[in-house]
Amino acid sequence: MAIQFTKMSGSGNDFIIIDNRVPVLDDEKKRDFVRRVCDRKMSIGADGVIFVENSDQADIKWDFYNEDGSSAEMCGNGGRCVARYAVEKKIAPAKLTLETLAGIVGAEVNDATVKVKLTAPENLQQDIAVTLNGKQYQVDSLNTGVPHAIIYSDNVADVNVKEAGHGVRFHEAFAPAGTNVDFVEKTGDHTLKIRTYERGVEDETLACGTGVVASALLSYYKEMVQPPVEVETQGGDILKVDFEVTNGKADSGVYLEGPARIAFEGTLVEY
Repeated sequence: MAIQFTKMSGSGNDFIIIDNRVPVLDDEKKRDFVRRVCDRKMSIGADGVIFVENSDQADIKWDFYNEDGSSAEMCGNGGRCVARYAVEKKIAPAKLTLETLAGIVGAEVNDATVKVKLTAPENLQQDIAVTLNGKQYQVDSLNTGVPHAIIYSDNVADVNVKEAGHGVRFHEAFAPAGTNVDFVEKTGDHTLKIRTYERGVEDETLACGTGVVASALLSYYKEMVQPPVEVETQGGDILKVDFEVTNGKADSGVYLEGPARIAFEGTLVEY
């Protein structure tokens, strides 16, 4: 069966989005489908697939998969893309809510710029000692919808993201679920640079929205930056993170803002 899709990019984090409000694919076939269509040499290629579905709690619901077919609770860049998709397709208003496995996420679409209000961060941990190949890292960790481990660097350009990221992602300190891994460099009182290794993709990606948020919040706790924080991703886009601080805690009112681009639309006839 031919399947209509839209290819979108959130700062280089790319997704295939499919309207599944009237089911076009059975649930038991989704994971294999995702692995096939995310293959960049044999099919469309993407970091993940988002199925837009009906919700009785929000304007829309998503069923989100990483490129390896694993489910993801939340994705900041995916959230921004699917919000713009829903508005462009007249599925939802410019101010909308999105049901995810991490909870209800609010979004506001202004042309190609989308701001999402994420769920409250959880499970703050600081100064976790992680040893890899004889080298010790001090790692901070935070769940911003999905878990992220942050490693601070004087120059992220010099980091072997795939090697170090893979080691931390599968380290026993973060077992059994594993973690995304972000390498963060302070560039100013309100600015950071970031490179991210994403679980499920199992490689560096050009951007990761929840990783950008985690890097801003954890860098605030390290007294490195103050909100709002602008974070330069590996893809070159600047994502803005703003958050409310109450009694020293940045645990509510967390926003991620940046561009969500429509690359192309098409019909998938073989997969």
